[in-house]
Amino acid sequence: MAETRTATVNRKTNETDIQLYINLDSYLNQEIVIDTGIGFLDHMYHALAKHSGWSLNLTCKGDLHIDDHHTAEDTAIALGMAFKQALGAPRGIKRFGSAYCPLDEALARSVVDISGRPFADINLGLKREMIGNMSTEMLPHVLLSFAFGAGITLHVDVLKGTNDHHRAESAFKSLAVAIRTAIERTGTDDVPSTKGVL
Repeated sequence: MAETRTATVNRKTNETDIQLYINLDSYLNQEIVIDTGIGFLDHMYHALAKHSGWSLNLTCKGDLHIDDHHTAEDTAIALGMAFKQALGAPRGIKRFGSAYCPLDEALARSVVDISGRPFADINLGLKREMIGNMSTEMLPHVLLSFAFGAGITLHVDVLKGTNDHHRAESAFKSLAVAIRTAIERTGTDDVPSTKGVL
């Protein structure tokens, strides 16, 4: 039986104090506990973990008396770092994943490459300044920060939708499904690259 892919990351700066545990292979017995102090961000991380098939325990004490920037950015960096650590050497996985996910009138597309080359092109098309107590400008930054922490190539586009909550949530759900496909085990020990290394 293949080894379970898990990681623990503790990341403390003058702005945030983060504790994080991730299990990439617990879709049959998920445990998701998230507390960043930003309700909508918790909701997005919960959707990401749920539809990726992860267990995720993420807590952050951040300088929210200033604003949401450091908490949103740093938790995304830590999550990306934990994902990369848990995944380990990218052998015996599909590498690529893509998904469309709707949420009522909204429709999002995500494409992922576990490439070892961090890149992100994020187009959410959000109009509101805030969703709950989160700045909408931070949502694409969260996805970018996750991609760079994880060392993956990521394209996320919300194709349509009139409700910003729906647009954002469909983006995170489509990312989750794309990641779940990309890290699926193939049953081989092959490095999925013509280079022989990722």
